[in-house]
Amino acid sequence: MILIDGRSGGGKTTLARRLADEWPRAGERPCLVALDSLYPGWDGLAEGTRLAHEWLLVPHHAGVDARWRRFDWDLRAFAEAHVVARGRPLIVEGAGALTAAAKPLVQVSVWVDGPEASRRRRALERDGDAYAPHWRRWATQEVVHMAEHRPRELADLVFELP
Repeated sequence: MILIDGRSGGGKTTLARRLADEWPRAGERPCLVALDSLYPGWDGLAEGTRLAHEWLLVPHHAGVDARWRRFDWDLRAFAEAHVVARGRPLIVEGAGALTAAAKPLVQVSVWVDGPEASRRRRALERDGDAYAPHWRRWATQEVVHMAEHRPRELADLVFELP
């Protein structure tokens, strides 16, 4: 199991997708779960962190199927259920993924970051006007997560993108 944490626009999703696409073991493609699918809205970073731990990390580490539900941002409610079969490689990426409680449950933890201007440009290019009014609101939650959990210090690997 691999966790990839970092600030919005830092490159977490790109790194996670590339890792999944280039997984070294043939026939064993990892399941990739983005915390964007768990956050219950724009004020949900802390809750997404909790749900990822409860629904994905603990069961997967225990060797049982992990069951999670996707949050539908349009309906503002949890929607269909998904299962990550026990033993299947798992990559979890998103702001809030890495905490002290999560660290002992995974094999590799990663922090991805970069300068605010670059991150903001990438995030707004990716999500456009839908994200623009929420940038500061979300960044405030990231700062709280970083102060409380110190994910950069917990990470096995740290990447600073320009």
